[in-house]
Amino acid sequence: MDEAKKFGLDLVEISPNAEPPVCKIMDFGRFKYEQQKKQQEARKKQTTFQIKEIKVRPKTGDHDLNTKIGHIQRFIQAKDKVKVSVMFRGREITLTHQGKEMLQRVADATEEVAIVEQMPKLEGRNMFMLLAPK
Repeated sequence: MDEAKKFGLDLVEISPNAEPPVCKIMDFGRFKYEQQKKQQEARKKQTTFQIKEIKVRPKTGDHDLNTKIGHIQRFIQAKDKVKVSVMFRGREITLTHQGKEMLQRVADATEEVAIVEQMPKLEGRNMFMLLAPK
């Protein structure tokens, strides 16, 4: 501590959990500034993504489905994940095989840019699948 004061600096504990604890003689303000910069860089490098949702019905037409596939590809290229949901209303719940086929068509159409992160799954009256960028 006396050595640090002689140079007009501070004794800074770098890693308190080490055995013995590691300390350096340095300017404490500068140390805090560098720590803050390191955290900022770590946050910058962290990838953030959103989950976009596309909803279809079991009797959605081919043209409408192709339009939605275009939207899915655009979302995937923007590095977002996409949740594709097939909603069953009323007696449509008996058409789960059509919903599964529709989700498979979407997966096949987007296989160049996306991977299926979660296979089609029926939850209540909705069947969904999760696509992620490759």
